[in-house]
Amino acid sequence: MKVISQIKLPVEKEMELFEKKFFESMSSKVALLNRITHYIVNRKGKQMRPMFVFLVAKMVSDGSVNERTYRGASVIELIHTATLVHDDVVDDSNRRRGFFSINALWKNKIAVLVGDYLLSKGLLLSIDNNDFDLLKIISVAVKEMSEGELLQIEKARRLDITEAVYYDIIRQKTATLIAACCSLGAASVKPDSKEIPKMRRFGELIGMAFQIKDDLFDYGTQRIGKPTGIDIKEQKMTLPLIYTLNNVSEKDQRWLINSVKNHNKDKKRVNEVIDFVKNNGGLDYAVKRMKEFQKEALQILDDYPASPYRESLELMVNYVIERKK
Repeated sequence: MKVISQIKLPVEKEMELFEKKFFESMSSKVALLNRITHYIVNRKGKQMRPMFVFLVAKMVSDGSVNERTYRGASVIELIHTATLVHDDVVDDSNRRRGFFSINALWKNKIAVLVGDYLLSKGLLLSIDNNDFDLLKIISVAVKEMSEGELLQIEKARRLDITEAVYYDIIRQKTATLIAACCSLGAASVKPDSKEIPKMRRFGELIGMAFQIKDDLFDYGTQRIGKPTGIDIKEQKMTLPLIYTLNNVSEKDQRWLINSVKNHNKDKKRVNEVIDFVKNNGGLDYAVKRMKEFQKEALQILDDYPASPYRESLELMVNYVIERKK
């Protein structure tokens, strides 16, 4: 059995019902919008985010979910989908999960409007049901994701990212959405409980590990749709590169910064940077930090009694750092 199917097993029924509710939550009186949202739903990914919501909700409440849990999962998926549609416009990307992106098929103007529509549908789903606690969780995530992206753009111009700033960027850009999923799951079944910040931290740790794993793919672990060295070409400061920059001579630092800034389109030079980072412990250090985040996430789960939901979340934590793409 594939790992994802195994993880999904204890919430399979909930995920089936969620898909119906999610599709309904997108509906509109505008035929064009319905055509586009239908296209989105039929090309869904692994749906890890709603899975997190249901698994956490069931783990902290001895196996029960409610309508708020379904709404929480729908809100997070609506907002996540909106950010992906907008990201494709920002990145001028024509592909998403191997299919044409919305902007490639319907142009940027429509893609931006569809993203706005999905965002507002997510917010209204919470407001119409008085789920203000859930709305706050998701709104904080959207704010942090935007800040993280902008912080990365600002820092990439000068290539002066410290390790601490890097963690700030990935916590906001990537980890905050997974943190929101986990805290939404807890909040949906146990409002105002100590489980909410605890599960937020759990999701954050998984998100950090996930992003570092993504950084490592840039250095040669093959991943579908992402060739080696793409982060260097885009002048993205990743953990292996930051560590190397901070631990080599000034001369090597100058060569590295010059390579990333001025020779990032030169394939030979990019490969030299990759080899240099590998040979100077950049990858080993990133793996070490990734495993520390993984270990801390697993320690949080130790506070809960054994259950199929806890087991699936443990599998998820391990899958994040062992995945091949």
